[in-house]
Amino acid sequence: MFGSIGGPEVVLLFIAALLLFGPRRLPDIGRTLGKTVADFRRATNEFKMNLEREVRMEELKDAVRPIETAPPPQALARGVLLDLTQPAPSTDTKPKTPESDASPIDDGPGSIH
Repeated sequence: MFGSIGGPEVVLLFIAALLLFGPRRLPDIGRTLGKTVADFRRATNEFKMNLEREVRMEELKDAVRPIETAPPPQALARGVLLDLTQPAPSTDTKPKTPESDASPIDDGPGSIH
């Protein structure tokens, strides 16, 4: 319905503002309007940055949750130490005899008895 403002429309608005406010107040009104637009842009950019920061914080929280739920390193270290200090269950079902402990002697060349 409304298109973008072109050159003739800007000139018409300037003439209407000049007639309504007069030449003395027009620079003040322009400054005030410029400051208002600049403040609005600044607020918009700040809002956008805060929103993006919050989204990144949520992503970081989601990434940290698995780390927070993992056991602490001390508990892991205790578990590893317990595994190392406890003897492993024997899978050998034959009873050991002195003959089975003896290592075979290699009488090949260069062997020392």
